Amino acid sequence: METILLTGAAGFIGSHLAERLLSLGHRVIGLDNYDPFYDRAIKLQNIAIALKNSNYSIVEGDIRDYESLKSLFLTGRIQKIIHLAARAGVRPSIQEPLLYEEVNVKGTLNLLELSRHYAVEQFIFASSSSVYGGNRKVPFSENDSVDCPISPYAATKKCGELLCYNYFHHNHFPITCLRFFTVYGPRQRPEMAIHQFAKAILENKAVRLYGDGTVKRDFTFIEDIIDGIALALRYPNGYQIYNLGESETYSMMEVVDLLSKLANKRAKIEFLSPEPGDMPITFADISKARAELGYRPKTRLEEGLKLFVDWLNNYK
Repeated sequence: METILLTGAAGFIGSHLAERLLSLGHRVIGLDNYDPFYDRAIKLQNIAIALKNSNYSIVEGDIRDYESLKSLFLTGRIQKIIHLAARAGVRPSIQEPLLYEEVNVKGTLNLLELSRHYAVEQFIFASSSSVYGGNRKVPFSENDSVDCPISPYAATKKCGELLCYNYFHHNHFPITCLRFFTVYGPRQRPEMAIHQFAKAILENKAVRLYGDGTVKRDFTFIEDIIDGIALALRYPNGYQIYNLGESETYSMMEVVDLLSKLANKRAKIEFLSPEPGDMPITFADISKARAELGYRPKTRLEEGLKLFVDWLNNYK
């Protein structure tokens, strides 16, 4: 039974991943600081299922606190790390760049340094499609330049990838960076677009849409992302970067239309000025993940949105 340290364990992706890891027979030590970015009660509800498993434990702590992190390594034989914890969001990072640097860069460096000292066998880092910035070539490939991020959040994720490579180069434990593309599904964070759109439609409120609705995203269902992470855990191979997306794009207006159809309600839309830092499109080339990991996303957007709306209705 491998012991895995999972940071950001009580969040949207982390809580789903914990359940998958437990089902695969791993022991999971979760770490979360319950950041007030959104309600702590939501995170506590996220982990309710995992807490029923005797192989799961969760510690409240901050990845910025090196000594506190160190105590986790001293008390338990951590063999692998899946590092999801981060200050999230493109738009708020423009308002608080110093906080984003402190959490996303220093926090990642703390974990890498402890991995070196305590002989961690594998490290998986959650990166983001935002590192591609304003690249005009689509779909985005792992070989594309990512030297021009257009938000502090994106810059911190690029920095995290570079630190990962540096620690691999000097210490030789396998490190995989996974670039997630617009993850959605049950438990999605409340400030994310699909969650806000669906909630507004169900409550007969105006959908707040930045720009003219033509911005496109590669929406990826949570279970497909979890499949990709589990495959990366299974196939460590030096230092690697993989796109995890659906490899299909939809405009924001198309998403609103699909949600309206599922809710059987006409959406009222409030158009707002485009936000700085927003990318015009994200679109994943997943050929590398297909070939090397066997990654095969299965959930089309229409099906995934239905699962999300059903969950949101029950959650409410």
